[in-house]
Amino acid sequence: MRLGVLDVGSNTVHLLVVDAHRGGQPLPATSVKHELRLMELMNPDGTISAAGQQRLIEQIADAREHAEEHGVEDLVAFATSALREAPNGSDVIAAVTAATGVDLQVLDGPEEARMTFLAVRRWFGWRSGRLLVVDIGGGSLECASGMDEEPSVAVSLPLGAGRLHKDWLAAEDPIRRTDLGALRGYVAKVLDRLPDLGAADHAVATSKTFRSLARIHGAASYSYGPRVARHLLHRDVKQAVPQLSKMTIAERAKLPGVSPGRAAQLVAGAVVAEAVMARLDIPELEICPWALREGVILRRLDWLAGA
Repeated sequence: MRLGVLDVGSNTVHLLVVDAHRGGQPLPATSVKHELRLMELMNPDGTISAAGQQRLIEQIADAREHAEEHGVEDLVAFATSALREAPNGSDVIAAVTAATGVDLQVLDGPEEARMTFLAVRRWFGWRSGRLLVVDIGGGSLECASGMDEEPSVAVSLPLGAGRLHKDWLAAEDPIRRTDLGALRGYVAKVLDRLPDLGAADHAVATSKTFRSLARIHGAASYSYGPRVARHLLHRDVKQAVPQLSKMTIAERAKLPGVSPGRAAQLVAGAVVAEAVMARLDIPELEICPWALREGVILRRLDWLAGA
């Protein structure tokens, strides 16, 4: 059947359409992505502005129209940290549903981590042993670990790249060294809240931040397909943070694998990547092409098969 998953994140509204059946690999049919940057469309009190709500409605309506044009039989729509944490998030979601007819569900942080973990487990299989999965989104960092398809530990922390750039680094371009140092200290403090995730046989990363950092350090372009192995070394990330912080946003946007829409927040994402790899003693991560959206699709297929 043809499934659609609509991911309303802090950075983008992203529709992925796949042809899938239980037990088979979901095969991408089409996708459409809109730059949202919801963190930039919030009022000082953290509420989503009227302009932000209108942009959400327009982009979700466009995504739904795209899904209908491509024969989507089942559309699953979800939102992550930006909407779940906004004081007026529930009102905005109600307005979106009324205007577009899309039933937008809010995932909590641990559920994001669990869905992403499921996608990584299905991609790498049981031979990977105990998995450790890290994901840096626009609003939050998710970590999960375990031996099964359901992780034994799943945690979410407010260390998203977009959030941290807006709160700590957006004042100057290029970034001031004092601001970078303050961000490092804050990230280290928040990471003190990480529980013990246990030793891992295979450490894996998902998300645009990790993919971009890997490309900068020589990983293959995604034009070569998803099955090419891509890795990211902790020592490379550690060196990248000061180098990237000295560049302007325009200069970072010219690097391989860095889109103009993500260039601003790349330094904040790299700070989190370096810190979490150090905290969890991860010398090397393998990049997984599947992440949260694929996890939602797989969970939906499992549910449909059992219905």
